[in-house]
Amino acid sequence: MTPALEAAAVAQASRFSQVCNVWAPTYRQRTSASLAEGLGADPTADQISYESLLAGWKDYLAHDNDGRPIVFIGHSQGAANLIRLLRSQVDANPALRDRMVSAIILGGNVQVPVGKTVGGTFAHIPACTKTSQTGCVIAYSSFSSTPPADSLFGRPGQGVSLQSDQKTERGQQVVCTNPAALGGTGAAPLTPYFVASASATGEPWVTYPGLYTGACQSEGGATWLQITARAGDSRPVVMPTLGPTWGLHLDDVNLALGNLVDDVAAEETAYSSRHNLT
Repeated sequence: MTPALEAAAVAQASRFSQVCNVWAPTYRQRTSASLAEGLGADPTADQISYESLLAGWKDYLAHDNDGRPIVFIGHSQGAANLIRLLRSQVDANPALRDRMVSAIILGGNVQVPVGKTVGGTFAHIPACTKTSQTGCVIAYSSFSSTPPADSLFGRPGQGVSLQSDQKTERGQQVVCTNPAALGGTGAAPLTPYFVASASATGEPWVTYPGLYTGACQSEGGATWLQITARAGDSRPVVMPTLGPTWGLHLDDVNLALGNLVDDVAAEETAYSSRHNLT
C-alpha cells in the first residue's frame, strides 16, 4: 500500500474500527491526472477500476466475511464504484441485502425519483430516514453554498454518476441524508474529525465541537448537505479548495466522521436486535 492510500484509509476509514472490523481493499484507481480529464471521460479506465474492486469483493465474500453483516463505505471514485457494486451484486440479491447493515456513499450522487427514498439508483435499497433503519443508504455531498449549475455533485446525471453507470436524470434528485439527524429537516451539529498534521500530545485527531452544522437543502435541481460554520468563530474552517463545482468534496467524510460512526453503531444495534444477534 502506498503512503497516499494508507493516509486515505486512516483519515476516512480507521475511526470506524470503533464499531466494526474495517476491511479496506486496495483496488486499481484512476489517477488524479486521469480524473482531471473529466469524470466519465475514460470508460475503459472506469471499467478496469470497477473490475478490480469487484474482484476484491468476491475474494472478501469467499475468504473473510464468514456470513457476517456488512457496512459498505465509499467516497468519490470509491462511491462511484460502490454504487456499481451494490447495483450489480447486492440490490437484487435478497440474501446479501439481508446482511447489509447500511451503505455510506459520499460524494457519489445516489439518485431517487423526486420525493421518494428508493427507485432510482437502487430498486430495493432505500435512503436511511432514521438511525434504527438498516439495509439503507447514507448519502450526501457537502457544500458551503448552493452547488452551481455545472456542479459535479448534488445534481443528477452529473459528476461521478457518469462513472457509476447511472446517467438518468429526468424526474430524479440526488439523495441527501443528514448524518447528524437521519430523516431530520433542520440543521444539526456535526462532529468532525481530521487527522492532525502535528500534535504536542501525540493525539492523531483534531475535532472542532460546535463549529459546524449540517442541513440537507434542495434548490434549483440540486440537493446537498449545506455546511455552515458558526459566525465569528476564530477556528479554521474548510474551504472549497478545488473550486465551486466540487464544493467541500475533499472533506465530505471528515466533516461528519463522528456522526457517521455513531450512525453505524446505532444501525448495528438495530440490526442485531432484528436478527437476534448478541
